[in-house]
Amino acid sequence: MKHKSILNSRNFKIIFLIMNILLVFISVPLVNAQKTVVEIRGDAFYINEKPSYEGRYWEGNKIEGLLFNSRMVQGIFDDSNPETIHNWNYPDTKKWDPERNTREFAKNMKTWKKYGLLSFTINIQGGSPFGYSKAQPWNNAGYAEDGSLDPAYMRRLEKILDRADKLGMVPVLGLFYFGQDQRLKDEKAVIHAVDNVINWLHDRKYRNILIEVNNESNNAYDHKILKSENVHELIERIKKNERNGFRYYVSTSFNGNVIPYPNIVKSADFLLLHGNGVKNSERIREMVELSRKVEGYRAMPILFNEDDHFDFDKPDNYMVTATKAYASWGYFDYRMEGEGFDQGYQSVPVDWGINSERKKAFFNKVKEITGSR
Repeated sequence: MKHKSILNSRNFKIIFLIMNILLVFISVPLVNAQKTVVEIRGDAFYINEKPSYEGRYWEGNKIEGLLFNSRMVQGIFDDSNPETIHNWNYPDTKKWDPERNTREFAKNMKTWKKYGLLSFTINIQGGSPFGYSKAQPWNNAGYAEDGSLDPAYMRRLEKILDRADKLGMVPVLGLFYFGQDQRLKDEKAVIHAVDNVINWLHDRKYRNILIEVNNESNNAYDHKILKSENVHELIERIKKNERNGFRYYVSTSFNGNVIPYPNIVKSADFLLLHGNGVKNSERIREMVELSRKVEGYRAMPILFNEDDHFDFDKPDNYMVTATKAYASWGYFDYRMEGEGFDQGYQSVPVDWGINSERKKAFFNKVKEITGSR
């Protein structure tokens, strides 16, 4: 007796169709797997629908909704100037390695988070690798001169942002730094770079990123649109770049001891202050109060993302004062003259571990205030 084959023409077509559908789903890139979402509700930060440090008070001060952070701007640093690249040689290998730098950054992020650090500032154009610099001959542009994204920089950035997403952290991504913005040939290139970065973030569906258009917008920028009186135009441009109803929260920062200008306060989603140059901790409280009185202010978070004051063992240090004023505070540490490799998070090459006494003091204070375990 002959049996009819079950793989007749009709059945074969159905099986072929199912296999093709499965192949489509299998081949879909995993860019939809992001898990961390940051929101701003009033003057507080929320992560995945819950306020940061949920329910936490410290010495009677509300911690819930704050975002303790550190200036880690060199996570994707590189230098294409052959005359300056030797400055960044690692002490053990006697050579610079941008991939090692990013790899060691990502490796330490989980430890930072365990201490209660929920955020860090990372800049595409970095910051001064000496802490402060009058001239910046190194080339850490992160963009081509027309505003195109440098593929190597963005690959390194993606590693860090992916890691932050998995850990539930909220990076502040800076787009431009004075002393490097001149690498872009004109204002059109700057705008092109802004659009490229925001679209790149949208493409990868990150929802845990805060944007800092440029570091210290009232500093020596070459391009007019990056100056403090005009940079609100870029803030508004970023706000208008939506996909499926989602957009990125955006702001810009000012030099230390400067109160944000009304044009920025009106446009920004949160305010970025710097404590550098402040002579006493009481001025930190005053800066927060004055910022809340600037024309255009409404309930919004205030976040210090650069302050080079330490003294974490003293009761009136700048971090504690900002916390009591309900402002998030950010640690800025660089390698000072005569110090070793373990010092500073901005000085290249960077030891991204918690190995110096200053770093230990900062992270232990964050742990104490946030109640992290």
